[in-house]
Amino acid sequence: MPGIILEVLVREGDIVRLGQKLLVLEAMKMENNIDADRPGKVVSVLKQKGDAVMEGDVLMVIGE
Repeated sequence: MPGIILEVLVREGDIVRLGQKLLVLEAMKMENNIDADRPGKVVSVLKQKGDAVMEGDVLMVIGE
């Protein structure tokens, strides 16, 4: 569903764990937490606060 990024909680280079909250997305007037689907290092953050996103957009890349 389309939405707006409200908050990005990690930066490139950060180490994240499985299930860690990465960002907050507003969609249909509700705030949704987007959590890491795997542990690793944040390689790139592709969307920033205020960016509009669509279903299927890649928001960030987590590497090994």
